[in-house]
Amino acid sequence: MAGRRGGIPLSEASVPELPATMRVFERGWLSANNILFVDGDDTVLVDTGYVTHAPQTVALVEAALQGRPLARIVNTHLHSDHCGGNAALQARWQPRTAIPAAEADAVAAWDTDALSYKATGQQCDRFTFDSVLQDGDSLRLGGINWQVVAAPGHDPHAVMLFAPAQRILISGDALWENGFGVIFPELEGESGFAEQAVVLERIAELDARLVIPGHGQMFTDVAAAVERAKGRLGYLRADPARNASHAVKVLVKFKLLEQQRMARAELVSWMEAAPLMVRIRERFMPSQEMAEICAQTVRALAGVGALQVDGEWVVNRD
Repeated sequence: MAGRRGGIPLSEASVPELPATMRVFERGWLSANNILFVDGDDTVLVDTGYVTHAPQTVALVEAALQGRPLARIVNTHLHSDHCGGNAALQARWQPRTAIPAAEADAVAAWDTDALSYKATGQQCDRFTFDSVLQDGDSLRLGGINWQVVAAPGHDPHAVMLFAPAQRILISGDALWENGFGVIFPELEGESGFAEQAVVLERIAELDARLVIPGHGQMFTDVAAAVERAKGRLGYLRADPARNASHAVKVLVKFKLLEQQRMARAELVSWMEAAPLMVRIRERFMPSQEMAEICAQTVRALAGVGALQVDGEWVVNRD
């Protein structure tokens, strides 16, 4: 299934190292990658993408399952780009759903503040869960034994999945080929850099031969990726304002991936209405108005080709 990332048709990435019961669908940056396991009637999807891509996710999974129902969903963490397809998949097949244990109360109450959706100005349809994942738990996915590994840093409640025999790591946003996800706790004045450092050390100790990240392509030079991530972490820790500036760029880019084009005034209004954006400005950029922060962010993203400005319109570029 080749095609545009984030659009229709979706791209499927495959490498020789994958067991026959696994398929990885590389989705791009609005929707996290999906990992599908098919072992007879035991069918499991790890992470489900963003809500605006939910119909595509359902169609993708339905085509791959070839008439089988989806039995289970597993979420590495509950950021909107990793669980936004949960509700649509639950409506289609009623799969049992496992989420990180620390998020159970927030999901049960559908607390969009605690779940970050309100704070980031993002969307996620309400879903339910049947079980929880904790560090040290064991799972059987695709006929393979997996260990649940805690991965705080980017998200304090995130987990990874590691198959010791196959040496495959599903890393979520704890490690990409070139970096990792925004360290969100540090934006709120909480610890996140130290936790990310511990997670990177733990990944190194696992000695994985293949990493399936939450975003981007699968990779096998894991040691090099860990070293790049450590360098990136050191850069951010040296000046936490760098993490804040990066977070603003990421959140603006994500919004443009969702909307594709926004009037500049509309983008400023969205930033002013997103509580996390407001807190970032108050904590790290108190002398600047949101319109100025927006203008700087747009210039920076345009400079690296992530968007383009067309008069008063800010337009996404993939």
